Amino acid sequence: MAAHGRLTVAAIVVAGGAGVRLGADVAKAVCLIRGRTLLEHSLEPFRVLGEQGRIDQLVVVAPHADLDRARELAGSGVDVVAGGSTRQESVRCGLARAEADLVLVHDAARPFVPVAVLERVIAALLAGADAVIPARPVVDTIKAIAADGTVGTTLDRTALRAVQTPQGFRRELLIDAHDQAPDAGATDDAGLVEAAGGRVVFVDGADEAFKITHPWDLLVAAAIAPVSAANREAR
Repeated sequence: MAAHGRLTVAAIVVAGGAGVRLGADVAKAVCLIRGRTLLEHSLEPFRVLGEQGRIDQLVVVAPHADLDRARELAGSGVDVVAGGSTRQESVRCGLARAEADLVLVHDAARPFVPVAVLERVIAALLAGADAVIPARPVVDTIKAIAADGTVGTTLDRTALRAVQTPQGFRRELLIDAHDQAPDAGATDDAGLVEAAGGRVVFVDGADEAFKITHPWDLLVAAAIAPVSAANREAR
């Protein structure tokens, strides 16, 4: 699928969260932040690289009941496909539509990923990595809790990372990893690649790439949305 001697890149944005923990009465992807939906915010960095010719295809995966709304929000030039009952099934649906050598898989629940993070993931793939995850150091002390509620052990946080999206893959490798775990219900594609024996590397993520899960996160998102938009426009 290489175009003019270079590897092609497709981005899959998964927008299937129900927003239960968020306490919303609408799907998470259509919750508003400063007058724009999470889906619209999350597509912006991919559009920036698309305009630069560095991302060749953009695919949005949405619940079947929300396809028309997703198409409206995504706009022209974006492939919108119906997802499945789990995130893993939805990613498979996106992979079936993606036509590229490399794929980025992103959660719409992370609406403010800086363009620089996408660039780092793509650069690692182009340098030969099979799978790439953006990640941040863990700042809290992490303890493993035993079944009886007591502390089992305290983990060394210097060796831990909090994983974000978009995660990048060689497309065929990710398809094979999904095929080897058809019913896993995985929420992390890199985990499937690891289970299939693949090697995953990490690049620096960004604090702005936090996941919107709880009502508090919407307040943070509203505070940083103008800054995020200004940074993208500055590029």
